[in-house]
This record gives sequence, structure tokens and C-alpha cells, in this order.
Amino acid sequence: MPNVLVRDLPDDVHSALQRRAAAAGQSLQQYLAFELTRLAASPSIDEVLHRIASRRGGRVGFAVAVDDLRAERDIR
Repeated sequence: MPNVLVRDLPDDVHSALQRRAAAAGQSLQQYLAFELTRLAASPSIDEVLHRIASRRGGRVGFAVAVDDLRAERDIR
């Protein structure tokens, strides 16, 4: 399994990550491995925008979009 080394991490960032790991009952390595896995599983904003730009067809008017958004919010 590959390794990752992060150099010159500010002390306050390192301390915050250590605190979060401890609060999760994990070592810093376990915590960071989980967080990096979660990060890699989520598309970046550029990937999302590219996906949106590549879609074609379909147009929704403003009134329909507002109604759909309102209906979705009412469900929550």
C-alpha cells in the first residue's frame, strides 16, 4: 500500500487533526486514512461542473424550478 508524507504542516493544523483523531478513538494515521478515502470518493467541484457541462437536452423554466425546489424543501 502506498504511503503519503506531508511536510511543513502548521503546528495548529497538526494539533487539530490529532484532537479529531483522539475524539474518534483513532490514531492519527487511521483518522487521516479514513478522511483521505472519503475525500477521494467524493467528486471534486471541477468534476461535478464538467459532468454538468457535458449533459445536453432538457430545459426547465424558472417557475417550474422554483416549484420543484420548494417541493423538495417541504419534504425535508
